[in-house]
Amino acid sequence: MVREVSITGAGMTGFGKFPEVSLRELGTSAIREALDDAGLAESDVDLVVHANAVAGLLTGQEMTRGQVVVSGTGLTGIPMINVENACAGSSTAVHVALAAIRSGAYQTALVVGTEKMSGRGTAEALGALTTAADVERLAEFNRELTGSDGPVDSFFMEIYARTTADYMARSGATARDFAEVAAKNSVHGSLNPKAQYRTARTPEEVLASRAVAGPLTMLMCSPIADGAAALVLQAGERVRDRASAVRIRASVLRSGIPGGGAVPLEQRTIDAAYAEAGIGPDDLDLAEVHDAASPNELVVCEELGLCSPGDGPKLLATGATRLGGRIPVNTSGGLVSRGHPVGATGAAQLVELVTQIRGRAGARQVEGARIGIAENAGGYTHPEAAACAVTIVSKD
Repeated sequence: MVREVSITGAGMTGFGKFPEVSLRELGTSAIREALDDAGLAESDVDLVVHANAVAGLLTGQEMTRGQVVVSGTGLTGIPMINVENACAGSSTAVHVALAAIRSGAYQTALVVGTEKMSGRGTAEALGALTTAADVERLAEFNRELTGSDGPVDSFFMEIYARTTADYMARSGATARDFAEVAAKNSVHGSLNPKAQYRTARTPEEVLASRAVAGPLTMLMCSPIADGAAALVLQAGERVRDRASAVRIRASVLRSGIPGGGAVPLEQRTIDAAYAEAGIGPDDLDLAEVHDAASPNELVVCEELGLCSPGDGPKLLATGATRLGGRIPVNTSGGLVSRGHPVGATGAAQLVELVTQIRGRAGARQVEGARIGIAENAGGYTHPEAAACAVTIVSKD
């Protein structure tokens, strides 16, 4: 029998650009909030799993990032695992912590994802993100994407522009549809006090913003961000407050296949998560998906089975994915409005689901939320992402 594990504490900093705030300060803040939320002391934790993506390149801190982040807390000295898995880092950290608890080796684990991307300039941050692809093949990838061997301003937005063009060809989606996604999520973000951007935008404003790559405009693309998010995971028998506990029903991690798999990475990860949880798309009450570029939300909605293939724009047009709709998507504001401090993003998605399932989301609350799914992918193996993690959580 699989050991039951629940999230009993959740915390995160506000996301934004904080050039004077250290990675340690960001992580410490999220950790304290998560432990306070769980009603636990630092001494109750017997494992820490820390995720980060680009601190080595942008701050110079390599190898022992987690030990540095917790150095100002009472968590020093206990087992520490450092995880790096591109944009899927902290959802991967949840996967690792869950496995550790299910093994029986640990009872209470703290997952913390941190990232500090501001302070060194946008070009340097985007260059650091480019290392999530095979650096020996970058010239080849750039030539395929743009026709030039030279570097591009934003490698991953060029990839999203290519996948967006493919999606437009098979679905009939338009730039207006993508602007509607970004505008929807900006409304959600305006209701989230932790979001980087809290201004509700119109589709016209999104379309009028600066062109980035292909049909993508600036307001359709996730921003450079700093932030941290933390979660406390506990074995079921250790949970004190069952009314506030949110059970992890599934945690599935898959890696991209160079040349592509018979089934796309995100689809096979989602399908495995549904099988592990014993549910289907009709059971979901809300979803957090990896909209690093707004068109990707429509793609993932189809992969989640929220609509038929090619019907993402129709689903959006019905209002189903808005607050108050049948299946709200990215109530946090998503990566574009909540922000995307890479190593913290997966944990932040789960902070949102936990907050919603507990009924504590305030003005953005999804009525009756009981089951939520988070899809978090990152990196590039050509043509797939390098990693994808899908987590399903529920009230019971």
